[in-house]
Amino acid sequence: MNLKNWACGLVTLAGLGLAAPALTHGGEPGPGWVQGKGYGWIWGKDDEVGSLNAMTDATRAAALATVKQGETFDLGLNYSRRSYRWPGHNPGEIMSFRSPEGIDRMGDPDAPPREGNPDRVFWHSGALFISDNVATQIDGLAHITAGDDYHWYNGFKEADWGGDFGPRKCDASTIPPIVARGVMIDVAAYKGVDALPKHTAISPSDLKGALKAQGTELKPGDVVLIRTGTARYWEGEGANHTKIAEHDSAGITLETAKWLVEEQGAMLIASDTSGLEVNPPAPGAGSGIPVHKYLLVDQGVHIGEFHNCEGLSLAKVYTFCYIASTNKIKGTAAGFAMRPLGLR
Repeated sequence: MNLKNWACGLVTLAGLGLAAPALTHGGEPGPGWVQGKGYGWIWGKDDEVGSLNAMTDATRAAALATVKQGETFDLGLNYSRRSYRWPGHNPGEIMSFRSPEGIDRMGDPDAPPREGNPDRVFWHSGALFISDNVATQIDGLAHITAGDDYHWYNGFKEADWGGDFGPRKCDASTIPPIVARGVMIDVAAYKGVDALPKHTAISPSDLKGALKAQGTELKPGDVVLIRTGTARYWEGEGANHTKIAEHDSAGITLETAKWLVEEQGAMLIASDTSGLEVNPPAPGAGSGIPVHKYLLVDQGVHIGEFHNCEGLSLAKVYTFCYIASTNKIKGTAAGFAMRPLGLR
């Protein structure tokens, strides 16, 4: 795009009353993001995607083009019925629905008759009772509501779009497949600790210091992963609740979230804790989870939780191609028990 065409585009957008595209670090317009404002409710009254609209075929191709070695980092954590969870979410149970011995002993209307099954082939299948906010996850934009009308992103209200089977707007099934440049900010390493102590508030200056130490710069449209070190205590399936809880309340402040979105153009923000933000928040924050309200409701920026950054930290990999996709289950408030990848 040449400067003349881009300038004409600004005039056209201004005439329509739409937000002009902001320049990225690479000199090209970044869809939707405006420095000093961030994203917000800018993609029309029916939009359910939020800042992830900033992805284009070109940005996805550029992210994939950064992969040179093919090395893969598993950013997901194993989940079981014993895993650590935030107290506001139910525990999960994975129950055997069919087992080889049970089918053989009890019979099954869907199983072949014994005389037609000389190889004695049977199967396992499971029934799941599980929260939609466990282990590695991405919060859907309907996860958090605000105000007496219980509205969420883009003004969707509970009275109009709630119900007994989950939200009918901005549920996790609306999260598109994500392919983007990922940046891991290793705050724990910058602070010289295995994991940040509980209630540690991560400030913009902390992120700036860590980025400088890493030699890394953020760009609009990045997926930003913040490492506190908490995931090092997951230990297989996250059953050591006491040890995880010693660190899980460390996180970013509202000021930090605003710096990442409004000044740096972060498209998705994640961490290795259950809630991303520091707990408790600063006095006068307006709620117990002001970062969630700001990102999900006000800005339409999705939140990633319990992303495992340990492999990236060990290898000192700070930029990579981030790839993630959620289960397409209507009505879920978050994509849960995920396995996002970092590729370099």
